Order: sequence, then C-alpha cells, then structure tokens
Amino acid sequence: MSAVCGPDAEAVTRGLGFDCHDVSPWLSIRAPWQEAHWTMPLLELLVLGGAVFALAHAIRRHRQGDSTNLALWCASLVYLFVIEPPLYFPEWFGLDRQYGFIFAHNRFTVQFMWDRLPLYIVAFYPMISQLAYELVRSLGIFRARGALIGSVAVASTCQVFYEVFDQLGPQLNWWAWNGNNRIVNHPALDSVPMTSMLLFASVSMGAMTYLVVRLAGGARRGWSLAARVGLAGVLTPPSMAIAGLPSSLLDGNVTAQAWVLGVELGLLWLAGIWIFVRHGRPEEPLAPFARFYPAVFLGGMAVFWVGAVIETGTSIGSGLYALACFVAAGLMLTALYRVRRVAPATV
Repeated sequence: MSAVCGPDAEAVTRGLGFDCHDVSPWLSIRAPWQEAHWTMPLLELLVLGGAVFALAHAIRRHRQGDSTNLALWCASLVYLFVIEPPLYFPEWFGLDRQYGFIFAHNRFTVQFMWDRLPLYIVAFYPMISQLAYELVRSLGIFRARGALIGSVAVASTCQVFYEVFDQLGPQLNWWAWNGNNRIVNHPALDSVPMTSMLLFASVSMGAMTYLVVRLAGGARRGWSLAARVGLAGVLTPPSMAIAGLPSSLLDGNVTAQAWVLGVELGLLWLAGIWIFVRHGRPEEPLAPFARFYPAVFLGGMAVFWVGAVIETGTSIGSGLYALACFVAAGLMLTALYRVRRVAPATV
C-alpha cells in the first residue's frame, strides 16, 4: 500500500473507475475522448478558456494602471498551491488525524501530483475569483462601498457561481468525496460538505479579494506587487480557519455543526442580497470579460445540469440549492447588464 494510496483513497478512486496505484507522480496526459463522461472535456474547455480570458483582461487593466485584477489572478494560484497539497496529502504534513483522506478527482486530460490535481482545477481558482471580482467591480460596489463590503459581495457572488459547479461535480463523477471521513466531509448538504460550501466557495475568495485590494490594489508594479500578491495568497487559508472556528468548536456533534454552518451560509446570502439590492447602480464601463464570460459559464453549467437530469432523473444531489444559486446568479447578471454606462469599455 503506497503512501499516496491508502485504503480510503483506493476505495474512492476505484469508485471513479481507476486505480490510484497506477498513476504518475508528476504528470499524466490523456486524450479528451478517454475521459469518463462527455461533460469532462467541455468543462475543461470552459474553465481553461475562462482563466485565459481573465488573464488577458487582467493584463490590459494592469497596463492601464490598475493592478488589482492581475494581483488577484496571481494570488489565486498562490492560494491554490498553499491549500491544495495538505488537502490531497494530509499525511505529508502531519495532518492525517486532523483531516484524513477527503476526496479524489477523476481523470481529466492533464493531471498532476499522482492524478490528484487536474489542470482545470489550477485554472478554476483564478477564473472564479476574476469572475466574481469583475462582476462586483463592474457594478461599482467597490467604488461606492469600499473594500470590505465589496469583498463580501465577491464572497456572495462566488457562492452562487461556485455552487452550481460544486453541487453537480459529484453527480457526474468529476470528483468523489470520501463518505467515511467524518472529520471534514460531514455535515453535508446532500453530496457536498457544508464546510466546502462556506469556506472554499465563499470565505476564501472574499478574504483573498479583500487582502489583494488592500495590499496590492492600484498601480503597483515589480517586486513590490509580487511580494504583496504572495502575502495575500498565503494569508487566505488562515482567514478560512477563523471562519470555520464556530463549527469546529462543536466537533463530534454533526447536527449542531450543520446548524452553525447553515446560519453562516444564511447570513452570507442575506448580506449579499442587501448589498446588491441597496446598491445605487452607478455608471461604470463594462469590459468584455464581465459582459460575456459570467453568462457563458452559467450557460455551460446549465447545459451540464440538464444533461445530468436527463441521465440520472431526480438523483441530482441538492438540486433545489443549485436552482437557488442559478436564480441568484441570473439576477446578478440582469443587474450587470441593466447598469447605465457613460462609455463603452476598452478593457
């Protein structure tokens, strides 16, 4: 039994259709048509294309004097490489008793680290952070309300756009959670651990956005910008630990933890509704990335959900929560497209 393929990892990966003993420690490449489900190569194209689109947009804004987008794109990767290895290999960091084996990804076109880290997941972090930040920025919330309220709006936006993806992935075997892990994966909303819904889908991106805006926003360049980007990415995981503290104090009482996490998620929804409803819709130019990509991402996920319903019927996880997220995301896009603008965007 290898150190990276213990009994739980072996059981989860076999459920996904492959053997975690038969993997490359560095890099795996396979043809898209060899993937387990027709949605998987399309998901990769959707996410990788969005990350590249976001990077091009961030570079344009950086050249025009605002480094925030580029800093956030890069900080997302720093955060990824800080948070992901301990989640995939907790035994390497002496955290196996605290975390245990959590989940495994299915085999995608390009994969790293014993097939634990697909390339599209590397791209997902900067893509989703840019999607949420640019939507909120384009609505003028950062300019009108400041970094803190703007970052809460980003956390709320990430919740709805992230969860239409997060609630679907286990149903289509994009990844699988370890149901035997009672430490991290419970309580869960159907197939998704509630800690993932709160901490990874919202707190992480909101906290990272706040750190980037405060530390690396504006017209910074060179080593000063790089150092601040690194600091923002490194400080994001501790912020998640703080947000997860209330439920962790009730360790062992799954029902009480579910109530605490549910209340925190409810407060996030209420805060997001208040911010978006109360905002005065200032005149802001709308960049091509904000105009097109959030709608493309939401449309792509809607196609995947329809396919899942056709294939599995009612066995689609927490479909009602995902539907609420689709509605909220659609309302955000409606507000975005209805904002009056004084001039067309150039970035």
